[in-house]
Amino acid sequence: MITTNLEGSPDPVRPRRVLQTRKTRWAAALSRRIADGGVTPNQISVASIFCAFLTAACFVEARNSHGTAQAAWLLSVALTIQARLLCNLLDGMVAVECGRKSKTGDIYNDFPDRVSDIVTLVAAGYAASCPYGPIMGWMAAVLALFTAYVRLLGGSLGTPQYFIGPMAKQHRMAALTVGCIIAAGLAAAHMTVWGIDTALAVIIAGAIVTSVRRIRRIASDLESR
Repeated sequence: MITTNLEGSPDPVRPRRVLQTRKTRWAAALSRRIADGGVTPNQISVASIFCAFLTAACFVEARNSHGTAQAAWLLSVALTIQARLLCNLLDGMVAVECGRKSKTGDIYNDFPDRVSDIVTLVAAGYAASCPYGPIMGWMAAVLALFTAYVRLLGGSLGTPQYFIGPMAKQHRMAALTVGCIIAAGLAAAHMTVWGIDTALAVIIAGAIVTSVRRIRRIASDLESR
């Protein structure tokens, strides 16, 4: 899976996650090839939304399937989630490392993530096995938006925009990916696919902790001025 190291951005105006994946040769080569092909960072960001809707479609099919078919759709979910994260990696690299930044880049960098989080997490809730799955999906989506709101709130107050976890965007998607892989194995064995439920529970709990950590860090920065 695409991994990341998240910390506070030193620039509250143009924040950026610290991604270890950016240092890899394959990411640098792929972003350069995409930039040379004329694809813009904003187009890549929009593509991440399409990946999220593909994820939701796979969740719907998984909910309506059983056995090996359900397992296949759940594995497809894991792949489309990783495709979204790849878009999130490449849009920034094409913009910054390849010098293709635009004046509207900040909008395209953030807004598609919020749409993608809602679509993905709500769909996961409706594909969960427990009766409270839809509620858990909506809770996870709301809390994902809240963690982003807290980060942006810090930036609006003049502090760094903190990307710290334990349940930042990449962590949420990693948890859901693992949950879907576990659920796929359970589906293939004709067992209850509790992996999605567990992933949503982890995301909800982690998002609450993340929000508190970010708020505390912002408050500490403001008080130390």
